[in-house]
Formats: sequence, structure tokens, C-alpha cells
Amino acid sequence: MRAVLFRLAGALPTLCGVVLVTFLLTRVLPGDTATYFAGPTASAESIAQIKASLGLDLPLYEQFWRYIIALVHGDLGMSLTTGQPVRMELLNRLPASAELTLCALFLAIGIAVPLGVLAAVRQGSWIDHLCRIVATAGVSLPVFFTGLLLIYVFYFLLGWLPAPLGRLDAFAMAPHAVTGFYLIDTLLGGDVETFRAAAAQIVLPAGTLALFALAPIARITRASMLAVLGSEFIRTARASGLSSGTVVLTYALRNALLPVVTVLGMVFSFLLGANVLVEKVFAWPGIGSYAVEALIASDYAPVQGFVLTMAVLYVLLNLGIDLLNRAIDPRARRGA
Repeated sequence: MRAVLFRLAGALPTLCGVVLVTFLLTRVLPGDTATYFAGPTASAESIAQIKASLGLDLPLYEQFWRYIIALVHGDLGMSLTTGQPVRMELLNRLPASAELTLCALFLAIGIAVPLGVLAAVRQGSWIDHLCRIVATAGVSLPVFFTGLLLIYVFYFLLGWLPAPLGRLDAFAMAPHAVTGFYLIDTLLGGDVETFRAAAAQIVLPAGTLALFALAPIARITRASMLAVLGSEFIRTARASGLSSGTVVLTYALRNALLPVVTVLGMVFSFLLGANVLVEKVFAWPGIGSYAVEALIASDYAPVQGFVLTMAVLYVLLNLGIDLLNRAIDPRARRGA
């Protein structure tokens, strides 16, 4: 418990820095919020009135002080593009982004870890070469290009999957919100048809993100397994007459998990960032597309709320990875 509190306290300066930098950057970016919402034919007096109503005519330090006071009270401001509180918009959209990211991460783990293990066990075989090809493709192809390619092949050419128009097609109704995850909420409600519709919609965007995440997971799994398989205790286990499956799965894989778990935290962070592009390509109503639309409109509050939310998620994610490492590695617990 003390280690958790220590890590949270150490993250406070980082969050403070994120708040300050985000506030300053949104003020120096090109574009004027008042001019955008006043319209191209607005007079200077109308623009000045909008600035005064939004508090943009105040000195920068006073705007920042008001922003900090609002943050202390849990107020992230109002979105000028939607007219809704930013906190509510983020809470409503966050489950969509989380569902997409987690599905992509689980899909990547389910493919990359076995692929990395087989590539290490059968070094130099066709599986090893396949692992290298997948890793190279994952790091070299931009996510938006991969998404467009998958749409062209599986929707336009083959017609196997529905149009990439959000979380559900036009003929399906959103399930009753319990967790905000459509795949879970439809199962809880026993709505099999809507579950199929939601699963069909998430295949392409999750596959796009999964290909992006495959590369680092497969490479670190292969490298970690090769290092463990060359250890003394593995040779001793083989000499003791243990089966190959027992040696690989019980002894080697368990000891190779620590660097894999560590890289999973980094991959999840990368996926949260890549979500911004994938959500725009697939019209996915998550917080990434919300932030992009707000940035185009020079709407400061949603952008600041999005960056702060991502920073908090990164802090919690790193904390979770540290705790998981302590659970896997007894040496980490003794070191604490």
C-alpha cells in the first residue's frame, strides 16, 4: 500500500506539468476560438463580446488560475461545439475507446505471445521468419493506412464485414448501458443479435490496432524466450527428463513473462495514442475523435480534458504494471 501511495505522489508533478503545458499550448496554437464561433462575417464587436463571455480577454495568468480552480472542483469546462460539459462527454465516450483498445490488446496478445514462443522454440524455421515479417509490418505500416487497407479488402472487395460507421450499424439499437462496453452489455442483456452487430463493427478497428501492437509484443516475447531457453536451469530441466512442453510452458514461459508484461504497459499506452487516428478512420465515437474535432474547432476545453484524461490513464496504467510485476516476480516484492 505504501508503494502505491508513493507512486501516486510521484506522479503528481507529472500531472501538474501536463496541465500547465496543455493550457499554454492550446493558447498558442493557430486559430481563434471566438473568431471561429462568431463566423466569417462577424464584426470586431461581436468577436470581442464572445471573447469577454468566454473569459479569453483576461490575462493569461488569470485564465490559468480560473482553470485550476475549476479543475479542483472537478469541472473540465464546457464544450463549445456540443454545448455539453466536457466531463460528461469524456465519460460517455471513454468506454468506446477503452473497449476498442482492450479488444485490440487482447487480440494482439493472443496472437503475438504464442507466435513469439514458437519462433523462439523453433528458431530459424518458417514460424520464426513469419514472426519477423509480422513484426516488421507492424512497425512500418501507419495505422491509418492499415485501417484503410482492411476496409478496402474486407468491406469493399469481399463484403465480409459491415461499413465502418461506428460501434453499431444503422439497423441496431444501442444496448442498455451497464458498463458502457457494447460487447459486455449486449451479453448481460441477452441480446445476441446486437452482440453480433457490435462484434462485426469492432473487428476491423481492433484488427488495425492489433497489428500495430503485434510487433513489439512478438519481438520481446521471442527475445525473452530465447534468453530463458539458454539458461542453466532450463538445461537442467531438460537433463532431468522433463517433457519439452513442461519445460517450455511451465519453466521458460513463466520466467520470460516479466519483460513481456512490462512491454504490455508501453503497448497499451501506444494504443491509446493510436486510437485518435483509428477512431477517425472508422468513425468510432471515442475520446480520440472527440478531441480531434474539438482541436479543429479551436475548442480548448475538450482538448485540455482529453490530454489530462490520457495522462491520468498513463499514470494508473504504469502503476498497474508495477503491481503486476511485483505479483509475478518475488524478487520485486522482496526489493519493496
